Amino acid sequence: MIAVDVGGTFTDVVGWRDGKILTTKVSTEYTDVAAPVLRGAERLGVDGSAVFNHASTHGLNAVITRKLPKVGFLATEGHRDILDMGRVWRPQDAILDPNWRRSFGDAAQPLVDRYLRRGIAERMLANGEVLFELDEAQAREQIEVLGRCGVEGVSICLINAYVNRAHEERLRELVLEILGDVPVSISSEVSPLAKEYARASTTVIDTLMKIIYSDYTARLGSGLNELGFTGSLNFADCAATLVPAEHAMAKPFRIVFSGPAAGTVACAHFGKLIGENDLLCADVGGTSCDISVVTAGEPFVNTSFELEHDLVVNALANDISSIGAGGGSIVHIGADGEIQVGPDSARAEPGPACFDRGGILPTTTDTCLMIGILDPDGFAGGEVAIDRALSQRAFEGLDTAFTLPQRVRYAYEMAVHNMAEGLFNVAIKNGVDPRDYSLVAFGAAGPMLLPAVLDAVQCKEAIIPPSPGLFSALGLLSADQVFTVNRSAYLMLDGANAEKIDAIFTDMERELREQIGDADAVLHRSMDAHLVGQSWETPFVPVPDGTVDADAVAAMVTSFHDTYQARSGNRFEMMPVEGVTFRVRAVLATDKIEYPKLPPRGTEPLTPTGTRTLRYLGDISDGGDGAQTAQVYDRESLRFGDVIPGPAIVNEGLSTTHIGAGQTATVGEYGQIVIRRN
Repeated sequence: MIAVDVGGTFTDVVGWRDGKILTTKVSTEYTDVAAPVLRGAERLGVDGSAVFNHASTHGLNAVITRKLPKVGFLATEGHRDILDMGRVWRPQDAILDPNWRRSFGDAAQPLVDRYLRRGIAERMLANGEVLFELDEAQAREQIEVLGRCGVEGVSICLINAYVNRAHEERLRELVLEILGDVPVSISSEVSPLAKEYARASTTVIDTLMKIIYSDYTARLGSGLNELGFTGSLNFADCAATLVPAEHAMAKPFRIVFSGPAAGTVACAHFGKLIGENDLLCADVGGTSCDISVVTAGEPFVNTSFELEHDLVVNALANDISSIGAGGGSIVHIGADGEIQVGPDSARAEPGPACFDRGGILPTTTDTCLMIGILDPDGFAGGEVAIDRALSQRAFEGLDTAFTLPQRVRYAYEMAVHNMAEGLFNVAIKNGVDPRDYSLVAFGAAGPMLLPAVLDAVQCKEAIIPPSPGLFSALGLLSADQVFTVNRSAYLMLDGANAEKIDAIFTDMERELREQIGDADAVLHRSMDAHLVGQSWETPFVPVPDGTVDADAVAAMVTSFHDTYQARSGNRFEMMPVEGVTFRVRAVLATDKIEYPKLPPRGTEPLTPTGTRTLRYLGDISDGGDGAQTAQVYDRESLRFGDVIPGPAIVNEGLSTTHIGAGQTATVGEYGQIVIRRN
């Protein structure tokens, strides 16, 4: 089995063959994203592989940087500015800022420029009845305008189309007739859900992803075939569940956020393996720290997510919070003379000062090099040269009265503090006590920094999994294949609507069976519902199988109150319940990676490969350098049951683990390094 995670800087490729984990890293190329994927696949060898699972931030990065194709947007007349208005929500820190503008508004960087958003004369009522018929002559004029503007695709979102899609389907026919074979997305197929803005933004993202990924997918498929691959090509969606490539390309909005989600699934799978089902997951890369929660072995999944503030996508997605704290986070001086770290990042270019690529500002990577956590001769497996003298010059260039030891020490403490604060905030948001959870530290910089947060966050332990630098990609070999169908319909949950609700589930399950064929799948029903009068829904309320009759509807109401109470702590059984969105998921179990076990240590004692002086972590109050002596170990030489007292460093090809003073690490059965406070 092969999996690939295409990131903004590196493309991670992992494989599992003959009980062994194979890994390689290739630099991502923005001009030809498929090329490094195929190079990595060739290195590991795809001939005979059953699956090739793929996740990418390529589409996400295109949205963030606005390097997007030109698309048109057709909306009901009078509603073309829905993309600019959004939900009219502001972030908390901008509520009183008169200069704040949303990033995708017309005053900033819109996804679709206003002249490409055209109003169509038509109107559908909320019950699906036609108020005004579609004016085809007027629609043709507007579509011809888009043609003269040279659009590469068209998104269509009409009022109440999720109830009656007739006008959207006819508009699509007109677009294809006038503009030819261009990608067209209609909201009633992409996201047949209530609430117009989220449906509109999701439809636009779908059109953009069709254009961005169509040629890429074709090149990837043909390239893999040339390498001898004859298995199944799957794409991961925003919940890191797998979908065959052809199904993913039918609605590619679902794959826009697939990269970060895979790490959460990797944690859940590995946690079940080692008997730890309650996890705080932290993926620390060069730019950000992505934090998520796994409870009782399952990731927390949302029904939608934001690419940017208020830029909503209606897709099931693992709940991930990102903070600007990574190896490339820039150390700088605040307005009051204090040391600050991030959220700005040096990224891959120019990168940290020690990379000698033109960067002159110190970063967290420079901080760890100055301390001695990083080995200048073995960074990134020896493939990247780093220079401590350049890091020192960058720190000395800061405009502050702090001494050099203070600059480095405070920069390290601030980097750790930022991550601790992010972890604590996520724990509070999800209503969990971090003292009951284990912290999984992965990503290239996670094992280097996260064990130091144990005192602040009070997690039980920090777990460094095997191959932490490529752990997200390993999550793609731990996921199931899942097909999902949603329908929105505002229906009171009472016996009078039982027949309508049953028809909805029957139709959705028929559609799923058409998609999966004769494959052996388990169907899971759920709904999003609310108390009458609420403007938000309680998601993933379980729905019983079989025919939905009056008794089944009563069970759905009870299930809603149970779920509502579990989430909010309140129960309002005297109030009626209304169903909003009904959902069926078909889960096809897949073969998953089996992590090899480490043998226990024999008669040979554990011996370090050497020692290293760690500076600035001890007492620096009298002008000293706070030196500590750390034992250095090679991770490949560790065995099950080994105990490593801190301070210590564990080196491996693409990551470095720092075990602090006052901590002890124990090596687990599957090679995990478990770090606890003494």
